[in-house]
Amino acid sequence: MVTSDLKSLYEESDALQLAAHVRAGDVTAAELVEAAITAIEERNGDLNAVVIKTYEIGRAAAKSPTGGAFAGVPFLLKNIGSMWEGTPLTNGFSYMKDYVCDYDTEMVRKIKDAGFLLLGRTNTPEGGWCIATEPRLYGPARNPWNAAVTPGGSSGGAAAAVASRMVPLAEASDGGGSIRVPASCCGLVGLKPSRGRITYGPQVPDVWMGSVSTFCVTRTVRDTAAYLDAVAGTLPGDAYVASRPKESWLELSAQAPARLRIGYTMKPAWNDQFDPDVAAAMQATLKRLQSLGHDVEEHDLGADLNAAWAQYNTINAVEMATDFDRLAVLFGRPVREDELAPVNGALIEKGRALSARDYSRGIAAIRLASHQIANDIAGYDVFITPTLTQKPRPVGYWSMEETDLDRYLDRWSDAGYMFCFNLSGLPAMSVPVALTNDTVPVGLQLVGRHGDEATLLQLAQQLEHEIRWQDRRPKPI
Repeated sequence: MVTSDLKSLYEESDALQLAAHVRAGDVTAAELVEAAITAIEERNGDLNAVVIKTYEIGRAAAKSPTGGAFAGVPFLLKNIGSMWEGTPLTNGFSYMKDYVCDYDTEMVRKIKDAGFLLLGRTNTPEGGWCIATEPRLYGPARNPWNAAVTPGGSSGGAAAAVASRMVPLAEASDGGGSIRVPASCCGLVGLKPSRGRITYGPQVPDVWMGSVSTFCVTRTVRDTAAYLDAVAGTLPGDAYVASRPKESWLELSAQAPARLRIGYTMKPAWNDQFDPDVAAAMQATLKRLQSLGHDVEEHDLGADLNAAWAQYNTINAVEMATDFDRLAVLFGRPVREDELAPVNGALIEKGRALSARDYSRGIAAIRLASHQIANDIAGYDVFITPTLTQKPRPVGYWSMEETDLDRYLDRWSDAGYMFCFNLSGLPAMSVPVALTNDTVPVGLQLVGRHGDEATLLQLAQQLEHEIRWQDRRPKPI
């Protein structure tokens, strides 16, 4: 294929289109890999989205791609969590800079079976507990829409790579908004699936009481649906299970939604009121949903989200301290203070100071909040909030170099409607409904009942047809 034609086909196609072209013989998997490598090399210097490159592994796999819905499609893993045998994984920590994975997680196995060609890992903040992406080890990732603002976190590198057309989709994960926030900041689709939808296995039985989801960010709803078809599933002994529909999510996503009862809130989770552009995007989308025949009703959540946030961070601090105890055994020494951003040092210190009773009370509190939140919105087919109550913040605003842990955590109020659907286990999805006058994307969050990703996908597909966000593209930085 002529180079210019290949570049256009690669950058304008979603992942399913690219796979269809490979099956039809219009293009080879090897050609797509080279197109992806060229795009990464052209843009990564400005965006710092890809921090570990495995081009030769991708090139070798492209010579004999496996079958699957995404056969021949280039892909990037996130540099946190997912184990890929024989390749580096640092989780953004200099402490882990020499670590090499010794097995594949079930999620990575399914990614390979789906036919993806893995070309590396994307930038993520140190340890992932940040809604920006600015690790000491690699430096900040940049937003392709506006380099002065964050691409979000912790999957900021993934979102920057997809929005800039380095790859059509990339792995992302979410324990407090880390799929949905970057999707919002970079104008993408970001689904956090239901608790129990995707296994953590085989060697990690649970993460944060089932509050973490590993998935992806995409440019189109149908890629999200097909990816869910490819990677959903559990292993024997998993603590959480979500029932699977008889039809594929790709088939279901193509169906028009029934008339839905939709709830929404215009009340901040805590702290600041909505930014005017965010409020305008909410109001315009709600009017559009009414015009499409849905019933829309304002309803504020009754749970004390600020109190739940404090308890959630109690759990996470203990989990982090425990994880670093494990790493100390693995690496033969504890982490040094100079190898941690201050926020992470403070979280580990907090976790080690908490008692078993503190931890138990924290678990009880977040499980109670989970019940309150799920029951509060159970009467709605979909519940809508902003993804972020403010527009994307400048690079440095959520710096993990902050020395006051409480002040750092309070700044997460922008994303106050993120973590509550992690701890409640409900599926939640950011969709890019607007661009502000300064061409920064704004996303809204669609929340569904447990196990009902299908309704979210259908409503998102309906909005995608109306808004055509898949046609938007940031100008080169």
